[in-house]
Amino acid sequence: MIISRTPFRISFFGGGTDYPAWYKKNDGLVLSTSIDKYCYVMCRYLPPFFECNYRIRYSATELTKTVQEIRHPSIRECILFLDIKRGLEIQHNADLPAMSGLGSSSSFSVGLLHCLYALIGKMVTNRQLAFDAIHVEQERIKENVGSQDQTIAAFGGFNKIVFSAQQTIAVHPIIINEDKLSQLQQHLMLFFIGFPRNASDIAKEQIANIPKKEKELTSMMKITEMAIDALCSETDGLDVFGRLLNEAWQVKKSLAANITNNYINEIYENALDAGALGGKLLGAGSGGFVLIFARPKDQPKIRERLKKLLFVPFNFETLGSQIIYYSHDDYAKDVI
Repeated sequence: MIISRTPFRISFFGGGTDYPAWYKKNDGLVLSTSIDKYCYVMCRYLPPFFECNYRIRYSATELTKTVQEIRHPSIRECILFLDIKRGLEIQHNADLPAMSGLGSSSSFSVGLLHCLYALIGKMVTNRQLAFDAIHVEQERIKENVGSQDQTIAAFGGFNKIVFSAQQTIAVHPIIINEDKLSQLQQHLMLFFIGFPRNASDIAKEQIANIPKKEKELTSMMKITEMAIDALCSETDGLDVFGRLLNEAWQVKKSLAANITNNYINEIYENALDAGALGGKLLGAGSGGFVLIFARPKDQPKIRERLKKLLFVPFNFETLGSQIIYYSHDDYAKDVI
């Protein structure tokens, strides 16, 4: 039996520039961190006592004879991609709900690939996990997804990620002192606003709009660079970072009509009115989690103003996808 643990992520800046339709021509740049909220994937070879060959458990249960019958696209395509012929049992659990803007689908793909590689006896790098997950989601499933979620889930940490027109990905850890990093975390508030949505459906319009949004996406990359400079500066305070979040959110809202709505706008404006400096809706848009940036002294008032929403404490994490349990079992060998 193999169990993987893979983090979810928070993307601060640059979302939208990690779509291949953009960065294959213009390069892309994001600032993201993994957080201490995880998805867990368990897999093993299925014991030979069942009528099915594949027993899959996530929010639904699937019992199938063939890989091709599996309805879950990532599970089906990951198995086919690695060409695993044996029957499998796969189970998924997570700390946070799916389709909520924290890269959950890509964390699952990375975690599943990590498990399956371990099951067939292969150790893989975080870079290979990232590229394989990108391949499965973008090329095999044909999802409308970018490339940052798979990367941050595999690598973990607080990183500047550069996507180049040559289709390379460079991950640069953000180097700031421990005290400033701690202060940054203390300025961040995460609220669940509900309305889980399908990121691929939301992203479809954004991708279609890319040829018309060159100015906005270029602006987002410049804001990302400014935010990184502010973090690494010995003189700039964190207020600059918060205000840049607000500036980037205003730009992101213009990328597609379905990114935000009146309900989300009201939540955000209430937070600003209560003292927040900035923030954003996480993920592709339309629902999930909203990130608020505020000085610690202003946070009690913001929590009171947004008391109808679920507040979710979190911390940064640095490990990325990990195999947390590995054990051979009697059914790992062919049964005679």
